[in-house]
Amino acid sequence: QVQLVESGGGLVQAGGSLRLSCAASGNILRFATMEWYRQAPGRQRELVALITSGGGTNYADSVRDRFAISRDNDRNTVYLQMNRLRPEDTAVYFCFSVGYWGKGTQVTVSS
Repeated sequence: QVQLVESGGGLVQAGGSLRLSCAASGNILRFATMEWYRQAPGRQRELVALITSGGGTNYADSVRDRFAISRDNDRNTVYLQMNRLRPEDTAVYFCFSVGYWGKGTQVTVSS
């Protein structure tokens, strides 16, 4: 069974940075596309960024040029570096891969 555990969320002022981590069990990172989603109160969950097994990346337009996704296959961990954060980035951030979700980590950006 695959387990995904997110960490790194918190409260930050607008313009600040956070780095989220998603630790995966089962050595899946080498073979799987890893995705970060977020869900703000009253809104649908949306894809923020993904990274393929080959290292290709894609981003939502709202975070392009501010967020960067990366992976460390040796540590079975995927990261989301979030820079120049905005209040509208406030959400619970989830890691997703091969049909499994993590429980999420809260990111709150104050204005």
